[in-house]
Amino acid sequence: MRITTLCTMGITLLVLTSACKKDKIGDSARMAKNDHDTAFVHPGLLHKETDFDRMRARVNAGTEPWLSGWNKLTSNSHASLTWTPRPVDTVYRGSDGAHAENYSLLYNDMAAAYATAIRWKVSGDKAYAEKSIQIMNAWSAKLKAIGGNNDLHLAAGLYGYQFANAAEIMRNYTGWASTDFTSFQKMMLNIFYPINHSFLTRTERCMEHFYANWDLCNMDAMLSIGVLCDDRDIYNEAINYFKYGAGNGCIKRAVWYVHPDGLGQWQESGRDQGHNTLGIGLMGAFCEMAWNQGNDLYGYDDNRFLKGAEYVAKYNLGNSVLYKPYTNCLGVNQPVISEASRGATRPIWEMVYNHYVKRKGLAAPYSKLFAEKIRPEGGGGNYGSVSGFDQPGYGTLTFTLD
Repeated sequence: MRITTLCTMGITLLVLTSACKKDKIGDSARMAKNDHDTAFVHPGLLHKETDFDRMRARVNAGTEPWLSGWNKLTSNSHASLTWTPRPVDTVYRGSDGAHAENYSLLYNDMAAAYATAIRWKVSGDKAYAEKSIQIMNAWSAKLKAIGGNNDLHLAAGLYGYQFANAAEIMRNYTGWASTDFTSFQKMMLNIFYPINHSFLTRTERCMEHFYANWDLCNMDAMLSIGVLCDDRDIYNEAINYFKYGAGNGCIKRAVWYVHPDGLGQWQESGRDQGHNTLGIGLMGAFCEMAWNQGNDLYGYDDNRFLKGAEYVAKYNLGNSVLYKPYTNCLGVNQPVISEASRGATRPIWEMVYNHYVKRKGLAAPYSKLFAEKIRPEGGGGNYGSVSGFDQPGYGTLTFTLD
């Protein structure tokens, strides 16, 4: 597989051409697992089967806060049987001077595929399963490329990992034909993954030029695609970047400085709090997906992610935090912490709180307060018509533990 970047008349478009070997997935009904390592858990991205068992039992019993989380999901238009997918040949994010942006078509359909998949698993109503696979089949039959300016990497990352999560939930549904599932895998491997990989191995400028969330969304997509497609090499590529990567998605650059009080300054703290909280959601998703495959990255480097999450939560709840002036590799200087978008609401805190406090018995007071403040968490469209799509959401339903 060769990745070709076309730059003609201001157009940036990543297209794929064969070069001496076949696509990542051939024509077999399902991709065979690489035989050099252990089998993946399925479903095993953001949610395992035991998670769905818990959700179902608590909702059926009318237990809070799961019931409120369920009601938040079912009242969202993306969880409706009337949803109609709108796939396109090429998704554009960012102006390339020639094409209008249309990436909202992808993120809305992606959110609907995920929401209806969750609704099927909890309710047992197969009509929602059929809706979810209808959406995914429509896209895998149509999508050929992702284009735009550099922002195309955000589209491939943010929407790639969430689309893969929807497919992972649905992979064992008997109504999803094996040929259709394979087509979806091929789309993820041959359209999304090469963009994720090319971004994380980029040579443009210095590696620390791009903010942490750029790396993290592509890491999330890479990890998700590795599990979805039973490709241990892709999965390990993402894990290795988390630990040792050259860019700001690496844990020691994302939480780039640990202050004497034990809290960790997030790399985007001097930029704005909307992106700062986005980074917490993206790294939290990465850690949760790895956890479900038996890899504890939540606890990596003495719970470094917890230190960063608590720092961001504390500041966005209106408290003061220590700040070390930040300068990136191109000399961009951020001498003070940013108040822009301070208090930003994202449906990300249930995941962080429930892991560290409920699973591990650790203290996470600010993450706990933030989770309580915005409970029940919604999904795409619950925070404005074009907001809430950077993460799957619905964490009160999906991540609340007993």
